[in-house]
Amino acid sequence: MNEIALRELLDSVAAGTLKPEAAWESLKALPPTGNLDFATLDHHREWRCGHPEIVYGPGKTPDQAARIAWEIAERSGRVFVSRATPDQAARIRETLPDVEYDATARAVMMLPEEGHALRSGIAVVSAGTADQHAAREAELCCRYLGHEPDTIRDVGVAGIHRLLAVNDRLRAARVVIVVAGMEGALASVVGGLVSAPVVAVPTSVGYGAGSGGIAALLSMLNSCASNVAVVNIDNGVGAAVVAAAINRGAE
Repeated sequence: MNEIALRELLDSVAAGTLKPEAAWESLKALPPTGNLDFATLDHHREWRCGHPEIVYGPGKTPDQAARIAWEIAERSGRVFVSRATPDQAARIRETLPDVEYDATARAVMMLPEEGHALRSGIAVVSAGTADQHAAREAELCCRYLGHEPDTIRDVGVAGIHRLLAVNDRLRAARVVIVVAGMEGALASVVGGLVSAPVVAVPTSVGYGAGSGGIAALLSMLNSCASNVAVVNIDNGVGAAVVAAAINRGAE
């Protein structure tokens, strides 16, 4: 049972078409966890946190990933598997034909069904084409969480005129996700242009001294723009979850 089904249940009780006792029996029948041989699923996470579990693909066999995805989709009508391999994606699609695989984001997803209203208010800004793996992951995860982001690509500080040209779009957002590798300077620059919270995502893009994203991470953590908060390297999912929570709260 997802949020929509729960609201319909409560509306039926309010309208008098369903007795409270019958509604209670329906709710009692819902297990908070789903026990598989290899995983324990948290079916009440959507009630507590506003979204179902997000599945982390690495470390799971294609069969395990497919079984977990099916269990989540069966109850919530949507699913998101991050860092999925093509083999995992193919196996999941055999079980859930409606899922899509995005090779850039390395994500398998079944997004909210058509007609489900998506919130505006989030901007996803990336420095360069090489950062798209994390930016695309953040973009798609925002949609999975019920938000339609304004996506702004390839506006890094090496050509800062590109960023200034979209300043109106940045300032219209309630929260801005900034994805950048190399020295990670884009997060500080955006933070100095907007009053909204900035969720910075350092990426592993860069040459040797970049140390796989450590340089960008440290740069963002040391930002002099005080509205910048930082998630882990390449963590588009974490940025999307934080941004979605901020956007819901702002509404």
